[in-house]
Amino acid sequence: MGGLDWVIITGISEELLLSDVVDNFYFALLLAIIALFLSFAIYYVIARKLMRPMYHLLHVSEAISSGDLTSRVPIVRNDEIGRISTSFNMVADKVQYIIDNLEATVEQRTKELSKTAETLKENKEQLRLILDSAGEGIYGNDTEGFCTFCNISCVKMLGYEKEEDLLGKHMHELIHHSRRDGTHYPAKECKILDAIKEGKGLHADDEVFWRADGTSFDVEYRSNPQIRNGEIVGSVIIFYDITERREKEARINYLSYHDTLTGLYNRQYYEESRNKMDQEDNLPLSVIFADINGLKMTNDIFGHEAGDALIKKSAEILLHSCRQNEDIVARVGGDEFMILLPKTDHEEAKKIMARIRSCFAKAKVAAIKCSISIGAETKTRIDQSLDEIIVNAENAMYKDKSSKWKAVHQDIFDTIIDTLHSESPREKSHSEVVSQLCGAMGAVLNMTDTEVSQLKRVGYLHDIGKIALNRKLLSKDILNEEEKVLAQQHVIIGYRILNLFDNTLDLAEYVYYHHENWDGTGYPKGLIGDEIPQISRIISIAETYERACSSEAAFKTEKESIERALQVIKQGAGKKFDPRMAQLFLEMMEGK
Repeated sequence: MGGLDWVIITGISEELLLSDVVDNFYFALLLAIIALFLSFAIYYVIARKLMRPMYHLLHVSEAISSGDLTSRVPIVRNDEIGRISTSFNMVADKVQYIIDNLEATVEQRTKELSKTAETLKENKEQLRLILDSAGEGIYGNDTEGFCTFCNISCVKMLGYEKEEDLLGKHMHELIHHSRRDGTHYPAKECKILDAIKEGKGLHADDEVFWRADGTSFDVEYRSNPQIRNGEIVGSVIIFYDITERREKEARINYLSYHDTLTGLYNRQYYEESRNKMDQEDNLPLSVIFADINGLKMTNDIFGHEAGDALIKKSAEILLHSCRQNEDIVARVGGDEFMILLPKTDHEEAKKIMARIRSCFAKAKVAAIKCSISIGAETKTRIDQSLDEIIVNAENAMYKDKSSKWKAVHQDIFDTIIDTLHSESPREKSHSEVVSQLCGAMGAVLNMTDTEVSQLKRVGYLHDIGKIALNRKLLSKDILNEEEKVLAQQHVIIGYRILNLFDNTLDLAEYVYYHHENWDGTGYPKGLIGDEIPQISRIISIAETYERACSSEAAFKTEKESIERALQVIKQGAGKKFDPRMAQLFLEMMEGK
């Protein structure tokens, strides 16, 4: 085989060998591909089997997150993934349970919250009711003093219409801005605002609050801090209108030191003041002791109302005769007064007494002319006893009283007569005529001059008791039954008056009985016949005759009036009048 053949054979062999290599390569490649495919398949199968629980876990978690609470993770093996899946399912079950019971829970909670809210509302309304039912004014302040709440009593007591008038307002500037005397009360001095800052309670009863209309009232208030979480957030103020209480206290205090009738200081105040005044700075210290004349007489004649008027009039004169802010005028007894005059010598005290006497000389109560007895003494040295000075002043007063006792009584008596006759000229004329007729009857009866004088005096004074009657009653000729009862009191009053004076004591009984009738139908005792004093019987005839003559009956002439009056006496003989006395009177008058 030649070289060419070798070459050819070698070439063919190489071609064949190359072809085998290629075939083997493709086969190997195929095997590699198949192996790779199988590897992927096996990996997929293995991976799928291994990752399936994870897929389930992810799937279920996505479902739950989307709101599907019914999904659960299948448990395929008991490894870490299985335990995680089991725990996840338990969480899902718990969530499912919570969700399933959430509606009931929410409903229950809603009911509870609603009940709580209702309770809070009721409590708030109850608190409001309590606040508004309280008689005290109640309001709250914040830390700056602005109103946070108030009750109805607060609104009304302060004179406002509604709560909104106060809410948010600075209460000091609104109701506490001024003192009692009207001067400004700065907020920086306000006790309420200070108490808020200091966080302490406060009680005061010496201030005033101001109403909406600008008037003030005495107030007692208590302020207590409001504390929340340990911090002061404001205060609550409770206040009362104590105006009435203050007035009562002032009245009690006034009555403790003042006489209720006259308004002068009383004995208690006088006793306290005399010790305070007994100081060297007040020397000379004069004392005036005064005693009203005729008080008992005024009470007996005109009643205690007139007596009280006399006391008040006397007190008024004494007070106005002294210095208003320095001297002390006190009523120390029923009709007794004491006057303390600091820095007043005896001569000045005499001037004051002269002024007092002058004022009394011009004053009159009812038909009583005011009169007073006074005495004075002066302390000039601090070592002198004030008690002795007062005793000396009292003795001087009694000396003054005794020295003019008769003159005072006569003056009072004359004033009564003058008052009666000046106010009723008809009574004056009646008294004068009756006195003359009584004197004439006394002569007919052969009485002594003394007896005739007495008879004339009784005739003149027989109606003196009418001084206490209403003047309209005296001017009427015809009286109704009620007026008759009142008019009949004049004999009792006249009896009292005449018994009060020494020079008329012997006349009182005759005046008392001059309206008794012979047949016992008269008054005030209903005496019969000779039980009636003779002088009283004579007065009865004389005054009846005079009244008949001067009555307003339409008689044309004086003769007709006299004849009519005599006829009245004739008709009354043996009934109203003593028949013998009546006959003597008729004979006397017919003989003129």
